[in-house]
Amino acid sequence: MGNKVENVIIVGSGPAGLTAAIYASRANLEPLMIEGEEAGGQLMTTTDVENYPGYPDGITGPEMMAHFRKQAERFGTRFITKNVSRVDFSQRPFKIWIGNDEYQAKSVIITTGASAKYLGLEQEKKYLGRGVSACATCDGAFFRNQICSIIGGGDTAMEEALFLTRFASKVYVIHRRDEFRSSKIMADRVLNHEKIEVLWNTELQDIRGDKNVESIVVYNNQTKEVNEMKMDGVFIAIGHKPNTDLFKKQLDMDEVGYLKTKGKTTFTNIEGVFAAGDVQDSHYRQAITAAGTGCMAAIDCERWLEANPNG
Repeated sequence: MGNKVENVIIVGSGPAGLTAAIYASRANLEPLMIEGEEAGGQLMTTTDVENYPGYPDGITGPEMMAHFRKQAERFGTRFITKNVSRVDFSQRPFKIWIGNDEYQAKSVIITTGASAKYLGLEQEKKYLGRGVSACATCDGAFFRNQICSIIGGGDTAMEEALFLTRFASKVYVIHRRDEFRSSKIMADRVLNHEKIEVLWNTELQDIRGDKNVESIVVYNNQTKEVNEMKMDGVFIAIGHKPNTDLFKKQLDMDEVGYLKTKGKTTFTNIEGVFAAGDVQDSHYRQAITAAGTGCMAAIDCERWLEANPNG
């Protein structure tokens, strides 16, 4: 705060932000990370991570993020565990506010991530990580020979359903309409798969169980019929929302709100502002790809600062 102009401020945390912080701090850029009040990203709601290299026995999401944070701290990253309220990228140094407190920086790395969209059922939160998930690629392997359901009708739902067939004994695709929104090729694969059954005009009404998910209640919006079905896993696949409201009218975004980066770099449309992780990646959405782009952003930022020492 005050007149100090930081070399780099990282907005957001998670694997992308913390990896950027590790690289930036090791390059002596003395990064300041404004990590947000819900620090750690989507991994904070993930119980077991088994697909991140280097953890042969798996690790919980919160534990992994604690390791990332400790490593960034070891090399000198400073943290503010508050939310950014507004930004001004119209001129350099860039300005970032937390309430009325203003911070200035020569460069900014944005790693605010994306949030999975949920239906809004109270039980979704209750069973998150205990049978409810928003990522089949992350959690599908925990459901070997079990019965699972996918909620949704777009390409993401089709991909998740097909992925789950590698593990689950049966996959129900539950869709509130009578046709999919997905591409025809993906819909055909789902409709023709022996392990998949589609429940059309059907809505998820309730999730039940003791500690973990044991059954779901579904409602047919045509026949008005209500049924309870045995279920081990419920995967919500109705899309993600990138956390980019702060940057509207300042940074280029696609129609959904993901930040656009140039070519194979992490450069945004504003010189000196970089984006990494799920905030600019609607395709992979994995911890390891987020960490990879966090590394790229720190290197892009370091080289840009070398060429523009005054920001």
